[in-house]
Amino acid sequence: MARFKETNKRQGQFIPVIFEEQILPGTIEHAICDIIDNHIDTSGFNIKYNNDITGAPAYPPKILLKIILVCYAKGILHSRPMEHAVATNIQLMAIAEGLSPDHSTLAAFVSSNVEQINKIFVDVLIRCAQLNLIGGEIFALDGCKISSNAAKEYSGTFSELKKKKEKLEKMLKHLIDQHISSDTTQQDVESRKKKYEEKIKKIDAFLNSHEPKQGSRGRELKSNITDNESAKMQSSRGVIQGYNGVAVVDAKSQIVVAAEAFGQGQEGGLLKGMVEQAEMNLKEASKKENMAGSVVIADTNYFSEDNIAYCEDKKIDAYIPDQYFRKRDPRFQKDYPRRKDARKNLYSQKDFIFNEESNCFICPSGKQLMYDGEKTIRGYKGRRYIAKENECHFCHLQSLCLKKNAKKRHLFIVSVPKPKTYSQKMIDKIDTPQGREMYSRRMGIVEPVFANITVHKGLQRFTLRTKKKVNVQWLLYCIVHNIGKIARFLLSFIKNMIFKQVVSHSFVYTDKKSYGT
Repeated sequence: MARFKETNKRQGQFIPVIFEEQILPGTIEHAICDIIDNHIDTSGFNIKYNNDITGAPAYPPKILLKIILVCYAKGILHSRPMEHAVATNIQLMAIAEGLSPDHSTLAAFVSSNVEQINKIFVDVLIRCAQLNLIGGEIFALDGCKISSNAAKEYSGTFSELKKKKEKLEKMLKHLIDQHISSDTTQQDVESRKKKYEEKIKKIDAFLNSHEPKQGSRGRELKSNITDNESAKMQSSRGVIQGYNGVAVVDAKSQIVVAAEAFGQGQEGGLLKGMVEQAEMNLKEASKKENMAGSVVIADTNYFSEDNIAYCEDKKIDAYIPDQYFRKRDPRFQKDYPRRKDARKNLYSQKDFIFNEESNCFICPSGKQLMYDGEKTIRGYKGRRYIAKENECHFCHLQSLCLKKNAKKRHLFIVSVPKPKTYSQKMIDKIDTPQGREMYSRRMGIVEPVFANITVHKGLQRFTLRTKKKVNVQWLLYCIVHNIGKIARFLLSFIKNMIFKQVVSHSFVYTDKKSYGT
């Protein structure tokens, strides 16, 4: 019978670890360390420290930044698991270079360095431009709705919050009355009473220290007691209390060139700010002065006269469809069956005969439609002709000529067409084969970025509160995504170099073998 060596999973072992050998080229950990050590200026972090003469030595900002980015790349979102990973994971030990910062140090570093993180985002873009990963020709703009660190149940208008407070007070009173008339233990009642009192106190403090949030149309928006800068919004997972992470993505390698988190679900008013941010970042990264001549693709949320006019002024080739564009697309006609048009079988203008001498139209039943003067209807200028009401009322062709509930027939002869708005021009542009083909590229550009951040990197919920801090977390995840693209590019470059060396050596070997040398 065969014998095998004995194993023991519980046996520990002391192993010599050389930190430099733990970070392998071609991995995202190596890319993060290389970029932060060699391509990013972290001197801006030093301003916050005041321990040059007195005080304990601080953790180097480069080390903290590398730990956070690598943890985000591995799906470790919270500071306590980060602390545990640095103490137990050999790769993170190597990245920390033997240091072991605690969770409070890591959390404070993320939430207190807003301006520096923006600068690092641009520095990473500069590195992407150096590696020719930014095309600068086609961009996609979209938002990803992510839950915030705030309870949805504590969201509502001020009147709704007051009702919630009154309801809690009634429940507290009922609890006390029930305790008096029953044998409920004192300890159980006290704990439940304390919870109700804390909730009431929390709502009361918020109502006394805040004002109602007003929307763009003057209506009151729902506030949130935990994080008042977050908002209730509709997402693919239902209604959430969260933030909208908006990004502008370059089509060449799916590099995020601009990113910001907003506490609003409606994205229509965000296009101008995101385009300006992208222009500013691209100017620093790739010396591209502006986005004139570039293609910007956005979904129906951004369709508005102001947005399209703005793109027209900036000479941006925008593709922003309206919400009915699929209904007009022949490829989707079976999914959007047309409603029966009541006017389809009615007499049209070609069925009426024009009499130049009397300046009138003769209807199919021989009646006259008299000239009613020059009119402007829905922006169109032209001549209107109207029939007499009594003649249409007793006409035997009424069902073939008049719409439902119409009393008399009229014709409107357009002489000056209505000038096309920017919105109508965009509708005509999207309805062309080229427009449909270009818009179809949007999902392949921006959606994989959001899938990478939310699914692969695990950002299902922001851990920080307030827009300022949430925006830092969103930027850090976009930085991780961009560095991942750099790592993939460098890995493919290394593989190509190795392949070329192998091929060149094989040719030399074959050559020697064939000539016997």
